[in-house]
Amino acid sequence: MEKQQSAGAAEKERQRSFRLHNASVPARPLGPALYLVATPIGNLADITLRALETIAGADLLACEDTRVTRVLLDRYGIVNRPVPYHEHNAAEAGPRLLAALAEGKSVALVSDAGTPLVSDPGYRLAQLAIDAGHKVIPVPGPSAPLAALVGSGLPSDAFLFAGFLPTKDKAKRDRLREFANVPSTLLFFESPHRIAATVAAAAEVFGEERKAAVCRELTKAFEEFRRGTLGELKALYDQGASVKGEIVLVIGPPDAKPAPEAADVDALLKALVRDMPTGKAATEAARRTGLPRKELYDRLLRLKESHEG
Repeated sequence: MEKQQSAGAAEKERQRSFRLHNASVPARPLGPALYLVATPIGNLADITLRALETIAGADLLACEDTRVTRVLLDRYGIVNRPVPYHEHNAAEAGPRLLAALAEGKSVALVSDAGTPLVSDPGYRLAQLAIDAGHKVIPVPGPSAPLAALVGSGLPSDAFLFAGFLPTKDKAKRDRLREFANVPSTLLFFESPHRIAATVAAAAEVFGEERKAAVCRELTKAFEEFRRGTLGELKALYDQGASVKGEIVLVIGPPDAKPAPEAADVDALLKALVRDMPTGKAATEAARRTGLPRKELYDRLLRLKESHEG
């Protein structure tokens, strides 16, 4: 009798479902693989049908925070029990998930919000799964950087997502200088209490006329896009504009500049090196001309050699 009840419970567990418009929808059976499932970044209605099927049907559901994921599960009547996988327990939880994959089970990985592996520890798990020969299947959906990009009004034909900037001021400016001449729209995650300083640093490095947008609380009730030049946004925050919530900073690409004449570049390098070291002079020349720093550095060395010779 007990064996029959146990078998019945197991069969019931396999027959997972989710709720959609007050109707129960059976989840499709999943093949063995690591499924990277994108979840809403704010608005729970942004979940895809495929994501619901995958979350409901997976043998194991791994997430950053079980409390956050439970809200989504309850919203759609999914009974699958989430297990934690985050940066603090990855060393212990990761091998257990890989072992499940080795046993032929399906494992779904979700982050607290958005697409897994984008600025979260899932990258390491996916890498290990691929190295072990397991299938890794993305289940696409919401993404804060893409939502910010398309809502910013800035060029989207080429873009670069650079995650979080360093918190220290000098390190932040040095990092921004690396992107100063990248011919693409730039996207950064930022926190409310650092956004004013970051916009000020970006205005200094890129120039105040560079177009940008501060995209806040995307898909949520207080979603906001502040668009303008970096100078205009800096002035806004200088006036004490309050900021709350999660932020994506989008900075447009630099305006195309005509290639500078060789004689003008040489003159600039000679003028800069009078007041600063060779490396710093090359960096500043790269910022002003848009030419590669290494090319300018080598050029400056040749100029110094010819002058000394």
